Amino acid sequence: MDYLPLFADLKGRPVLVVGGGDVAARKIELLRRAGAQVHIAARALCPELQALQEEQQVEWLATAFDEAQLDRVFLVIAATDDNALNSRVFEAANARQKLVNVVDDQPKCSFIFPSIVDRSPLVVAISSSGTAPVLARLLREKLEALLPANLGQMAQVAGQWRDKVKQRYSKMSDRRRFWERAFNGLFASQMAAGNLSTAKQTLDNELNGEENNQGEIILVGAGPGDSGLLTLRGLQVMQLADVVLYDHLVSDEVLELVRRDADRICVGKRAGAHSVSQEETNHLLVKLAQQGKRVVRLKGGDPFIFGRGGEELQAARAAGIPFQVVPGVTAAAGATAYAGIPLTHRDYAQSVLFITGHCRADGADIDWPSLARARQTLAIYMGTVKAAEISAALIQHGRAPDTPVAVIGRGTRQDQQVLTGTLEQLDALARSAPTPALLVIGEVVNLHGQLAWFQHSAQQGARESAVVNLA
Repeated sequence: MDYLPLFADLKGRPVLVVGGGDVAARKIELLRRAGAQVHIAARALCPELQALQEEQQVEWLATAFDEAQLDRVFLVIAATDDNALNSRVFEAANARQKLVNVVDDQPKCSFIFPSIVDRSPLVVAISSSGTAPVLARLLREKLEALLPANLGQMAQVAGQWRDKVKQRYSKMSDRRRFWERAFNGLFASQMAAGNLSTAKQTLDNELNGEENNQGEIILVGAGPGDSGLLTLRGLQVMQLADVVLYDHLVSDEVLELVRRDADRICVGKRAGAHSVSQEETNHLLVKLAQQGKRVVRLKGGDPFIFGRGGEELQAARAAGIPFQVVPGVTAAAGATAYAGIPLTHRDYAQSVLFITGHCRADGADIDWPSLARARQTLAIYMGTVKAAEISAALIQHGRAPDTPVAVIGRGTRQDQQVLTGTLEQLDALARSAPTPALLVIGEVVNLHGQLAWFQHSAQQGARESAVVNLA
């Protein structure tokens, strides 16, 4: 171990920074966040530091470094582009047994700045001992994605309960087990959901010996397919799940991100072949949560847009099961973006309507005249089976037969296909597209040729083959 990792208390302690440029400003920002009294020796200050000096947030001691400036400081940082000056600061600090850091010159450092994940009071520091700072930064970015933003507040609450827990449990092992249950149980979930008062009550209940085997249900939108579109919160929740109930629309690459030892249960439905009824899914969600499990309900797209997420949470509410919702990128937003089709554009469409293709057989529940208006975009989910009926009804109610349309099959995935044509060709396009597929109707489809960016060459081939098939 080249460096002993330490966390220094700098609150109210004087620190000297030699240099007044942008690099010095970045170090000073960290020092100020730690509560240090920052003194600066520099010929000039960059605008950021000048503003801080005018606000009396830092003290500009002098325009030149003098060794006497080291006498009353806790540590020193040299952040100049003058190698000779940096060496003089380093030697003078060493002679006085002061901790010193010469920025970007590891041999002249008795301490180094790690990459930091700040969830104060919880702080994670990563260091490569100065050998590969970019690698340390990349690791920090990965940890930033995995560590929830609420960890700091959870640590603060835990700190407020430490004395209570010590009074309740005399053995350290018992205290450790208590906190392990809390940080992996309902308390942690309630904190993540922002239910501070409820979370504190949960701690009190557990501290008083009231066992709580209550699980919870977390509804997570998995997005349209590309795992890169999964939200950070969705990923964090999936890593904590005891059991995951998922749909057929959830892609394999998203499922790969589920915690390895979590149970996985497919409750997906396909048109004409319902593997699990909605009532059975609702019952299973409640049953698993009542067993004390953290149940993640993973749904393609966004769970509240044609995903029956509301129905599932109504079942949870009726059973008294706590729940959370993590929104997802809905198919209409994700698939059209990857296809280069803006849902709105001031030259083509001032509104967009999200519609489900699953409707009553007679179509009586649809306001076709409103849907057939020009200069609006229709994004139709689950519409491939009834594409012919949709096309005929729109044309019958006034939409032009040559209105541009697109069928986006397996949107955002590596095998995405975008088939374009006209409204009167919609049925043929839908029958040629891979599923799941989204139907897009409106003048904005004309922008696909200009704005398509995702696997453009593959999409071009698909369009050409579609034209051939329809000719």
